Amino acid sequence: MELEFFIRPDEAVELICGHVATLADDPDLKGEPQEDWGWEVWHRYWVEQRLEWYRLAGLPQEDLHLYWQTKEELAHYARACVDIEYAFPFGVQELEGIAARSDFDLTQHQKHSGKSMEVMDDRLRLAVAEKSDGEKSAFKAKVVADWTARGKDAAAAEAFVDALFQGRYVPHVIEPSAGTDRLALALLCNAYEEQKLVDAKGKEDVRTVMHFAPSLAPVKVAVLPLVKNKPELRAKAREVYKRLSRRWKCFWDETGAIGRRYRRQDEIGTPFCVTVDFDTLGESDPALKDTVTVRDRDSMEQKRIPLSELEGFIDAAMTL
Repeated sequence: MELEFFIRPDEAVELICGHVATLADDPDLKGEPQEDWGWEVWHRYWVEQRLEWYRLAGLPQEDLHLYWQTKEELAHYARACVDIEYAFPFGVQELEGIAARSDFDLTQHQKHSGKSMEVMDDRLRLAVAEKSDGEKSAFKAKVVADWTARGKDAAAAEAFVDALFQGRYVPHVIEPSAGTDRLALALLCNAYEEQKLVDAKGKEDVRTVMHFAPSLAPVKVAVLPLVKNKPELRAKAREVYKRLSRRWKCFWDETGAIGRRYRRQDEIGTPFCVTVDFDTLGESDPALKDTVTVRDRDSMEQKRIPLSELEGFIDAAMTL
């Protein structure tokens, strides 16, 4: 899974803003992205965004590690590259690389396709128009000196600056590149647990459970009629199932004891089981009519919720 995020070259940022923001200016990246951000800040921004994405997917912070590639390990075109790694049961392995790839990608497209990959940046063009000839000459000299110090060609530097003065440049790229299979394996490893339980009679049992984040669980809700041989109860459960199925992937299960059905849902990581029972029909207590029992997968706690509040309860859990 790859994303290419295009940014201005630092030299264009300097012409527009008069300076280029670095991590030293805002090491914690507080607030929203700014126009004066240089590649270094954008790169760090995407590292933090991707880390947060993994955390939201359910991977614990303590199991995620950053590996900053050394200069010797970097590709020749990369200014920086960070690997996000995950502590699998079999060792720490890479999930994703986030690289600051300069203008390499688009210049290669340009070279081999014969078509210009330059963009016209009106903001840059207007900023250059406000510069004096002396300011532009000083800027060009500075860029040429910087490029040659990094082993680049002086003529190429001059051509680059001349294009900037016309408002043109080839965009630079920050590229997060993640492995889909690796992520799926990490989520499975993180979610899987075998819990040893002891019932009220002291009997030991093992519960297999997949602790998927609710937003990623393949099945979101299981609807379980307490019994299947009572037509009005089963009909009420089907009504609940059809209503919830309009919004989420749901599972209908009416076979076996309720405890066994709970365990089946635990094994596939279903966050919530909704049980429709006799109280739902108001048989034992009219005050409980049109309420259901919602069982939480992780805590195994059960609570009664009015049917009118059920969708809101599930919806809130999906956004955590």
